[in-house]
Amino acid sequence: MSCEVAVLYFARSAELAGVRSETVSVPQRITSLQLWDEVVKRHSRLAVLRDQVVFAVRQEYVLLGDQLLVLQSGDEVAIIPPISGG
Repeated sequence: MSCEVAVLYFARSAELAGVRSETVSVPQRITSLQLWDEVVKRHSRLAVLRDQVVFAVRQEYVLLGDQLLVLQSGDEVAIIPPISGG
């Protein structure tokens, strides 16, 4: 079963994707790494962030890996690359 989630792109991920947000249809049960792969299929330039990016799913941080996410339509998934500042 699939669901529609809002993917929000921040900082460098927004620059590379060329969008700040979009709605994506994904399986309801998906690992964080599979979710990342789905996002990279849409925006291949994001692949350079693979080892640096984290997600925030329903405003909770999730590292890329084999942990299972159970998503529902309307959930927000934020793509958060490393952010530097000074």
